[in-house]
Amino acid sequence: MATAWRFGDNIDTDLIIAARYLSTSEPKELAKHLMEDADADFTRKAKAGDYIVAGENFGCGSSREHAPVAIKAHGISGVIAKSFARIFYRNAFNTGLFIYEVADADKIGEGDTIEIDNPNGVVINHTKNERYAFKPIPPFMQELVNAGGLMEYATNMTGVTLSF
Repeated sequence: MATAWRFGDNIDTDLIIAARYLSTSEPKELAKHLMEDADADFTRKAKAGDYIVAGENFGCGSSREHAPVAIKAHGISGVIAKSFARIFYRNAFNTGLFIYEVADADKIGEGDTIEIDNPNGVVINHTKNERYAFKPIPPFMQELVNAGGLMEYATNMTGVTLSF
């Protein structure tokens, strides 16, 4: 079980990781500044295994992969939102971060204790004793995340280490 950390609608990539930190692509360094401009204490409060919960259009803004990289590097297990910006959606899976589209995401409160039941496609809210269905994650996208992201998936499939 994990803690839910609540944010609103239209959380853009600059709120996830501010542009002033993009001089590095080192995941652990980016993680130190995760959600800093939305909640200055977020990295102190949120623990590995927790979830970010938001409303509509999470990850809008730029196409930077730094945003899902920072989330994953902090140890956040995934993001639950009503909807995701399309580029963030794809970047999340490519970097190995689970995201869950939940129509009832607004029912999950700050500090609620939650759990993801991937095989059954539900978020379990233990605090409120409720369950919320999420859109099925396509099998290929699940494989990408389980491999650690697109680069790891490609390496595992080909046996060739890829780097850019």
